Amino acid sequence: GASMDAASKLQMALQLERLGVDVIEAGFPIASQQEYESVKRIAETVKKCKVAALARALEKDIERAASALEKAVSPVLHTFIASSPIHMEHKLRMSPEQVLDATGNAVRLAKKRIPRVEFSAEDATRSEWDFLVRLTRVAIEAGADVINLPDTVGYTTPDEIREMFRYVIAGVSDLLQDRDVIFSTHNHNDLGLAVANALAAVNGGARQIECTVNGIGERAGNTSLEEVVMAMKTRNDVYPYYTEIHTREIVPSSAMLSKLTGLTVPYNKPIVGRNAFAHESGIHQHGVIANARTYEIMTPESVGRNRSELVLGKHSGRAGLSKRCAELGYVLTEAEVDKLYERFIALADKKKEVYDDDLHLLILGVQQGATNVYELEQLSTSGHDPSMALVKLRRGDQLFCDSAVGDGPVHAACMAIERITQISGRLEEFEIRANTPGKEAMGEAHVVVRIGDRDYRGTGASTDIIEASVLAYLNAINKYLVLSESQNGNAKNGH
Repeated sequence: GASMDAASKLQMALQLERLGVDVIEAGFPIASQQEYESVKRIAETVKKCKVAALARALEKDIERAASALEKAVSPVLHTFIASSPIHMEHKLRMSPEQVLDATGNAVRLAKKRIPRVEFSAEDATRSEWDFLVRLTRVAIEAGADVINLPDTVGYTTPDEIREMFRYVIAGVSDLLQDRDVIFSTHNHNDLGLAVANALAAVNGGARQIECTVNGIGERAGNTSLEEVVMAMKTRNDVYPYYTEIHTREIVPSSAMLSKLTGLTVPYNKPIVGRNAFAHESGIHQHGVIANARTYEIMTPESVGRNRSELVLGKHSGRAGLSKRCAELGYVLTEAEVDKLYERFIALADKKKEVYDDDLHLLILGVQQGATNVYELEQLSTSGHDPSMALVKLRRGDQLFCDSAVGDGPVHAACMAIERITQISGRLEEFEIRANTPGKEAMGEAHVVVRIGDRDYRGTGASTDIIEASVLAYLNAINKYLVLSESQNGNAKNGH
C-alpha cells in the first residue's frame, strides 16, 4: 500500500540525497518495465550517494539490474538468495550445496557487470550459523563488497543478532585481512525490535544499516532511519558510531514520504510524530518551561521540526514559488512550475496564507497529473438522500461528462467517474484530514480502492473536502489505468 510512481520515487530519492544517506536502494528492475524505468531515472539523476538495484541470484535479474544502473555515478548491484532451512526446502526447493553454487555464480556475474556488489542471505537470522559462514565465504571469494545478514521476518532479538554477526565475522576473518568488506544489517519490525536489533548488530560488527524513512516496509515495517540515527546521536556514549545523515532533513523527509504514499505518521511515532515534542502533563510543561532538557533529550530543531511557515501569498511571483519549492527539496521542470503556479494562484485566491504543507500537496498534484489518464475538469453536486453529482473529465483533448446519484455527494461523484472510465472499484479505506491550520485549510483525502484483486492508493487535496475525496478516488483509478496500459505495452513488446 506504499508504492510510488516514477516521479514520486525520483522526488523521494532526491530528498534522500539531501538527507545524506549513503545508499539508495531504488527498486527491483526485473519486477516490471515501470520499476526498471524508475530505477534507471534515479540512477541517472542522483550524484552524491550510491544507487542500488535489487536482483535475485538469477542471470536475468542481474542483467536487468545492471542495465538499469548503467548511467549511475556510484552503482551497487544487490543480489540475494535465501539461506534458512525452511526457505531452502519450501521456497527455493534447493539443497544447501545448490544455494552455495548459485551464490558464487550470481556474485561473480554481478561483479563483472557492476564494480560494487552486495550479497544478502535472506532469512539469515533463522539460518544455521555455520552455513552462514560457508555462504559468506563463497560470496566474499566471488567478489562481494557488502555482506547483508537480514532478519527478514523480524524474528531475532538484540543479544542473538549481535552474537550472530560476531560469529560470522570471526568465521571469515582470514578473508578480511586484505579486503574492505562491509557487513550490513537489515531488520524487520514484526516483534517491534527492528531498531534495537539494528543497533545490536552494529555492536556485533555491522557497519551498514538498511532502514527506511518512517520505518515503512513489508508487514510491520523495517528499521526506522530516524530512530537509529537519533539513538546513535543522542546516546553516542553507548553507541559511539557516526553517520553522515543531516538530521535537520529528517522531519522534511518524513513529511514528504507521508504525502507521497498517503500513509499517515502516527502521532506518537518517535522523532517525527506530531506528539514527539509535545507536552500535555502539567508537571512536564512546568519542567520544559524551566529548562527544555528536563523532558526533551533532543531539540525539535535538531531533526528539522519547525511549525508550518507562511511562505507565499497571492501576490508572490513565479520565481519566489520556484525558489521555495527548491528549498523544500523538489526539482521541477519549467512546465511543472507553470502548472504549479496556476494551482498556487487558484489556492491563494481561496485562502490568505499558503503554508509549506500546502505546497507539498500542490506539487504532488502536479506530478501525479503528469501521468494521469483522466483529469477532473468540473464537479457539481446537489441534494441529499439521494445526492446527485455531475462530473466532467478530460482525457487528452477529449472531454467526457456524466452524472449519477448516490447516498451522498462523494458516492454520487465516484459513481459518475466509474460510468465515464468504465472502471469499477471497491472503497476499502477512506480518510480525510486537515493539512494546515485555519478554517480555510486544505483538506487531504486518502483512499484505498480495490480493483480486481489489487489495491490502489489514491490521494487528493482541495479546500473543498468533497472535491479532495473525488480527486483521491480518481487518482486511484488513474493508477490502475496507468499500470494496465504499461503491462499491455510490455506484453506487446515481449517484456
